[in-house]
Amino acid sequence: MPAVRLRALPEALKPLANKFYSAHRSKMKAAADDQVWVLEDSQILAALCLRPIANGHWLTSLFVAPEHRQQGLATQLIQAATAGYSSPIWLFCHPSLSDFYQALGFSPAVQLPEALNGRLQRYQRSKPLVALSKAPA
Repeated sequence: MPAVRLRALPEALKPLANKFYSAHRSKMKAAADDQVWVLEDSQILAALCLRPIANGHWLTSLFVAPEHRQQGLATQLIQAATAGYSSPIWLFCHPSLSDFYQALGFSPAVQLPEALNGRLQRYQRSKPLVALSKAPA
């Protein structure tokens, strides 16, 4: 595999993340104000979004191309994207992924911003999710 590059996409290249999600038939999508991080070689292998919310960020839309899973790419991407933030970062995940995220410094969220709390309650109507947070570095 060629050298892998990890970076925050410049504004003009954000549509590439949506093409990546779409190519894998994912419903995920980067919003206009998201900071989009990718891990790529000649193409995007993994992507995630950090969405400004309340006084922090919501980590959303983490996706690794199926043929590149189980290689530590999600870990690399999350570590790079969340390094150096001076505000909390929240995420929602399936309970089976909680240990994975906790190994990366996330812990069960004690309190969520109201916008995320309402969203979590809506999502939990159709699927099991837990909320985690990472304190500022």
